[in-house]
Amino acid sequence: MTLPVRRSREMSRWDPPRWDPRSELEQLTGQMNQLFQTTFGLPTGDGDGAVWAPPLDIEETDDAYVIDADLPGVKRDDVNVEIRDNELIVTGEIKEKEREGLLRRRTRRVGRFEYRVILPEDIDRDNIEADLHEGVLTIRAPKMATEHPRRIQVKSD
Repeated sequence: MTLPVRRSREMSRWDPPRWDPRSELEQLTGQMNQLFQTTFGLPTGDGDGAVWAPPLDIEETDDAYVIDADLPGVKRDDVNVEIRDNELIVTGEIKEKEREGLLRRRTRRVGRFEYRVILPEDIDRDNIEADLHEGVLTIRAPKMATEHPRRIQVKSD
């Protein structure tokens, strides 16, 4: 007759390891990030020092180009907007916040970011404005005032 044996909660060396789908997905994500980084030179933005580009929209209106960039958690002093020739350059850093506990998962981007775009020749470089409000950086690059053709009425005696 066989008696039941009570097992301890610790894994014995004979127990097969348990399958953890989360760890496999994390490994796969890491491998895909590394593949994209090496193949296309794309930054991963996972805090490894790589520079990444924030998501943004560029809109052309009748009188300006408007760029909206999502930069949640960025302070005004941590973002820089420059214009060189007709290249608009947005750089900065999203800083890692101080944590008290153990970080189990991180999907929010931190670290240095950079975005560059060539704007058309018709911008008024001296009147470009940038405003950071509720995590959205809005850059307004007005177009140069162009003279519209004016029809001149011909009079006769």
